[in-house]
Amino acid sequence: MNEWLWLAAAFISGSVPYSLLLGKFLLHRDIRQFGDGNPGATNLVRAGGRWWGGLAILLDGFKAAVPVGWVYWFDRPALPWMAAIAVAPVLGHAYSPFLRGRGGKAITAMFGVWTGLTLFEAPVILGIAMGLLYLIFENSGWVVLLSQGVLGAFIWMYHPDYLLGIVWAMLLLLSIWKHRVDFTRPAVVRASLLRLISGHKRP
Repeated sequence: MNEWLWLAAAFISGSVPYSLLLGKFLLHRDIRQFGDGNPGATNLVRAGGRWWGGLAILLDGFKAAVPVGWVYWFDRPALPWMAAIAVAPVLGHAYSPFLRGRGGKAITAMFGVWTGLTLFEAPVILGIAMGLLYLIFENSGWVVLLSQGVLGAFIWMYHPDYLLGIVWAMLLLLSIWKHRVDFTRPAVVRASLLRLISGHKRP
């Protein structure tokens, strides 16, 4: 299949706003009226519950994993094309033409990309890092940034591959841009963790 067609297919697949569609047609709610106004799975959870959010997460992951994984494992083009195709679903989610360019932060789509490229290895590392860091920090942007740093270190140590390194760097830059407002504030340790630590220090 022509690389341009794969690139377009990956972008269009990533641009489908499943969370928004589920909220609109099944819950009859505009999820952008909840939380931070983001058309993503987190606000679908707020609008309809965890079951709907879980379904949206699966769909958002698959819409990136399927095109990227298919091209990577069965029809791998040259490095520049493969890197562009890998990033395309995330760009589609973040700047969906169906939402006039106002997409989500594309975290789940990033998990899908890494699933397509490494199966479950990178998503597990990223997920564990993100889960642990969410227990420590309140600011989601810093959690995402530090988690990406952990994933980058893992790739550098265990999979020193040009493609994975390029994709990681591009997704890191996109994450920084999409969370740029969060970085205007310092990383804040959760008050509950500080209380727990201080409590252990009492005589």
